[in-house]
Amino acid sequence: MTPYTGLKRMVLGTLCALFFMPATAWSDTIVVFAASSLKTALDEVTVGFAAATEHKAVVSLAGSSALARQIQLGAPADVFISANAGWMDVLEADDLVTPHTRFNLVGNKLVLVAPADEAAPLDLNTSGSVAKRLGDRPLAMALVKAVPAGIYGKQALENLQQWQGISAQVAQTDNVRAALALVAMDEAPLGVVYASDAQADPRVAVVADIPATAHAPIVYPAAAIKGGNDAASLAFLRYLRSAEAQAAFATQGFLAVGG
Repeated sequence: MTPYTGLKRMVLGTLCALFFMPATAWSDTIVVFAASSLKTALDEVTVGFAAATEHKAVVSLAGSSALARQIQLGAPADVFISANAGWMDVLEADDLVTPHTRFNLVGNKLVLVAPADEAAPLDLNTSGSVAKRLGDRPLAMALVKAVPAGIYGKQALENLQQWQGISAQVAQTDNVRAALALVAMDEAPLGVVYASDAQADPRVAVVADIPATAHAPIVYPAAAIKGGNDAASLAFLRYLRSAEAQAAFATQGFLAVGG
């Protein structure tokens, strides 16, 4: 047998092995557009997903409003996880969501945080307490007209009679993790963030829990996006509902929801 013949047989053997390789050995990579507040939990969830399915999930994080608008413009997302129902509703109205894939993944709650070394409790039932703590410094919040955490936060502060007199001091950020960072770096003495965000950064501490009755319910809907990798996207959505994934979300401070 000549060296050429041996090489030819080796190449053919390799090609045959690849051709008859079980389908489970092939992996796909999907792109998940997710609200910034999900970062820490999704870091763990995507590792578990890869181990369980051999697929990979690359996560793109931003405010839900920015992500929804990118999807409207044709950004290549396979899955979208929003921090509120409204932006998922927008994509459904535009016929961009794969039918029957949407479900509520987790819930959350809002808290008021301060730098860890300035974390005296604050009574939200006392009129003007937020303004008094702020003085002439800013309140860090996500965009109050677009980003869910900001929308919920403004609604809560209005209902708690804390918004009047401080609205001009609000430092609005593109996403809730950016608001968290302002407080962590002591650029703002107070910030409105999710409880899961506060848990993710030891440089801040919770000074007040914001009552859930003061704002609309916080839910994170997840769904596949039309035109994406359907098989891998559905596998990811199934994994999100698994006990392992739900445990990861719970560890990071997210709340369980029904369906």
